Amino acid sequence: MKTLLTAVAALLFAGTAMAADAVTADPAPPVAADTAAAGFDWTGGYVGVQAGHSWLDGHFETTGLDPLDANFDGPALGLFVGYNKQFSNNVVLGLDGDLDYNWNDEQLTSAMGAVEGKTDWQGSVRGRLGYAADRALIYVAAGYAAAHAEASIAGVGSATETFHGYTVGAGVDYAVTDRIFGRLDYRYNDFGSKDLNFGGAVADADLTQHAIKVGLGVKF
Repeated sequence: MKTLLTAVAALLFAGTAMAADAVTADPAPPVAADTAAAGFDWTGGYVGVQAGHSWLDGHFETTGLDPLDANFDGPALGLFVGYNKQFSNNVVLGLDGDLDYNWNDEQLTSAMGAVEGKTDWQGSVRGRLGYAADRALIYVAAGYAAAHAEASIAGVGSATETFHGYTVGAGVDYAVTDRIFGRLDYRYNDFGSKDLNFGGAVADADLTQHAIKVGLGVKF
């Protein structure tokens, strides 16, 4: 009987000590809640459509004749594609390419007769440097640009050339959803100079352009 009472007392003592430890022990720290939502990430590829208006200036010089200046202004419609990489400091580097078709036919009067001219296709490949302010990506861009031009002089001949030059500009992309974004883009294009040969009469042509475009893209 004495042995049984001793065992019961030992059990009660142990239980009391464990309960005291449970009461006095420091509670485990709560798991920190991640209350800050992650910002939008621009990393990834994309493709889209764009439309806008361009103001193309042409300067033409032919030996023995006065220089001729003309404006080839009109709307444009095209596609763009590219890839962005966003870094931890919100700087975004990207590569962007586009191809547009222009409607900018113009009729001119020259010493050689009536001239019809236009640029139809044009495109560019640009590097982009931007800063991501969450869903807004503000960027500058520069790279290579090209334009295909056609011209004809009644009774003399026709000429076609592809001009090569550079482009610089800036713009902003804004993510409407996690996959859809809008674009507003300005650029200045200098397509350089080319000789347009009309079957004996040669005109040195120089083309520069300002363009404003809006676009709608899908991010992958």
